[in-house]
Amino acid sequence: MTSYSRRAFGIAAVASLLAGCGSRAGGGSGTGDVRAGAAVTPAPGGGPSAKGSPHVGAEPDALARSLPLRLEVPAIGVDTPVVRLGLEADGTVEVPAITAHDRAGWYEHGPTPGQRGPAVILGHVTVGSYGDGVFRRLGELRAGDRVVVRLKDGTAAEFSVFATRTVAKAEFPTQQVYGNVDRPELRLITCGGARDDDGGYQDNVIVFAALAGSGGTASHPGAR
Repeated sequence: MTSYSRRAFGIAAVASLLAGCGSRAGGGSGTGDVRAGAAVTPAPGGGPSAKGSPHVGAEPDALARSLPLRLEVPAIGVDTPVVRLGLEADGTVEVPAITAHDRAGWYEHGPTPGQRGPAVILGHVTVGSYGDGVFRRLGELRAGDRVVVRLKDGTAAEFSVFATRTVAKAEFPTQQVYGNVDRPELRLITCGGARDDDGGYQDNVIVFAALAGSGGTASHPGAR
């Protein structure tokens, strides 16, 4: 396990994950194990490996650490800047600010997208009175859909979705999201399911993707 993966999982295992719900000025929380009834969209050609992801064909080499600046998910119309997210004072994971111009956020205590291990990007499903969040349609992603993360060093890290899961927040699969994997992977997380009495959401939607390749891209200004 890399130092980044150890730190990310160690924090996640003891903190409640605020998973970008955005129904109000705050988020939902949840840690624990995935429930047996969680919906899973498997990758074509086989199910998850022993480490939670399929290994199909030759795998690309891991990329150097470089900050993510932009996220593109063509299948659901996402093209958003990416901000950096740390931890709140109470040890919970920070979420992007609730604004009219919603953005996704990368959890900076884990790998950068394309490094070996699980990079994590969170986004809101709704942003209060502003309406839909950047990850409103995240649950529509299916195996084989493409995700591109544009990095500060000019590289475009290209991922392929291999699973989409909806889980109860109380049973958030901490190990499967933050636990070590032996190749570069990406997690996209938001909220979903039925609404609570206080306006929040009962579930989390989690998309799992693996690095499929990389290419050059025009340089972008630095992330915050």
